[in-house]
Amino acid sequence: MDAQSAAAASRTGALYRLLDKWVRIRTSFFWMVSIALVLRLGWIILGHTYKFKPADNNFGFGWEMGRIGAAIASGRGFSDPFGAPTGPTAWEPPLYPYLIAAVFHIFGIYSRTSAFVLLTINCIFSALTCVPIFLVARRIFSEKVAVGSAWTWALLPYVMFWCTRWVWETSLSALLMTTIVWLALTTEAREGLRPWAEFGLLWGVAALNSTVLIAFLPAAGLWAWYRRAKLRKPSLRGVCLSSVVFIASVVPWTARNYRTFGKFIFIRDNLGAELRLGNGTGADGTWMQYLHPTQDMYAMRQYQAWGEWGYIENRKRSALNYMEADYPRFAGLCVKRFIYFWAGPPRLAQIWWLAQMKNSLFLASSVLMFWGLARALRQRRPGAWLLFWLILLYPAVYYVVYPGQRYRHPIEPVIAILGVYLLTEARRKTA
Repeated sequence: MDAQSAAAASRTGALYRLLDKWVRIRTSFFWMVSIALVLRLGWIILGHTYKFKPADNNFGFGWEMGRIGAAIASGRGFSDPFGAPTGPTAWEPPLYPYLIAAVFHIFGIYSRTSAFVLLTINCIFSALTCVPIFLVARRIFSEKVAVGSAWTWALLPYVMFWCTRWVWETSLSALLMTTIVWLALTTEAREGLRPWAEFGLLWGVAALNSTVLIAFLPAAGLWAWYRRAKLRKPSLRGVCLSSVVFIASVVPWTARNYRTFGKFIFIRDNLGAELRLGNGTGADGTWMQYLHPTQDMYAMRQYQAWGEWGYIENRKRSALNYMEADYPRFAGLCVKRFIYFWAGPPRLAQIWWLAQMKNSLFLASSVLMFWGLARALRQRRPGAWLLFWLILLYPAVYYVVYPGQRYRHPIEPVIAILGVYLLTEARRKTA
């Protein structure tokens, strides 16, 4: 063998070894999660995203959740969502504020170390989401779609934004929602009561983290029961156990709210105030931020004078009066909010074309998702109807209140799966 042939053989051997490594890495949860985490941490460090601006007394560091976390760490309890000493609150669900409080207690209230730690925790949540994405996509579609979806989540810069810049429950919500979808998909194949206990516990954690997620709970539970019923598998004991575990998870916090406010409040109480921020004089389908107590001194005085419950009830009545006064106008706002949820709300930016490009990409991902979902339903893919109910139910409250790009993030993993599935199908047809 001459030197040229030997070199060619060596290159071929190196290529085969590289391909063999990729075959092993492409389905490795360790590598998916590790690479996703390294990229996210690199963004935090290189972008200095842990250096929150101290404007408005650090309100941008976690907003209401950050304020509540600071109050807990300071010994005032779950209170003061806007900073001023306004007393106990149920404005936010408890799980993430208590996580913030724990970090504040160890590393300092509103310190840069606390910011770095909290963003790192968010990045861990985001990186771990690769695992349920892979499992869901493989079960409904194929390993090829699973690999593409998981690595898209690991590498795509857009999905890294929320975990690297926002101290909020967004990344944890995405992880919980995707894991719940996987549990619902696999309940039919698993025996015993353990999967039902896991299902109830995970839903309890999800409700305490972001209450809006439970809009999908009835559909997920009924779908799991229906799939088992088709296989003539008993589910009554499992459903009862799951319900008991879920109720046991949320009852302590609901009892705390009843003791604190003297009335039944299911986890959080601010829906009426949010309704008013999207419905009232000047409503255009977006968030009327200028009416928020942190932006409007008059609203803050009302909140302090009436108390949280009185303020929220007043805001709710104002919003309902506006909605009832002109139902066609309200319906028009709901249509606008539907469009803004899936195409992106209007953006204020100095570079107009950049804002338009971002919204175009946002819309493109939605189009791919709807198209992929329709194709999956036509092909009767197992689990496609579960994804349909998630896409239908989860965003519904935002069509009534107001949309925001962050609100779509908990279902972004499913959007990624359906988009990759559609592109994979298109590539297979043209091959």
